Amino acid sequence: MRNGVCKGCGAAIVWIKTPGGKSMPCDTTPRYYIEKPRSGSKKIVTPNGEVISCEYTEDPHKATGTGFAPHWGSCQAAGSFRK
Repeated sequence: MRNGVCKGCGAAIVWIKTPGGKSMPCDTTPRYYIEKPRSGSKKIVTPNGEVISCEYTEDPHKATGTGFAPHWGSCQAAGSFRK
């Protein structure tokens, strides 16, 4: 994981390398999540780079784990990076 700044909105981000070797920009604040492989409406990136379908939770006792939300979900300039 390495720190950076989003070129679109200027927010602090962390870059997490996926198992496929690509780097994914994520928000810097870790989030608790409940893994839901078939029905999760959100995505989370684990510290080891795995991308999981999930729902976010504020309750650590209900959480499957902690990870980082992909930055494209919160970036106001995300549309400018898509072709």
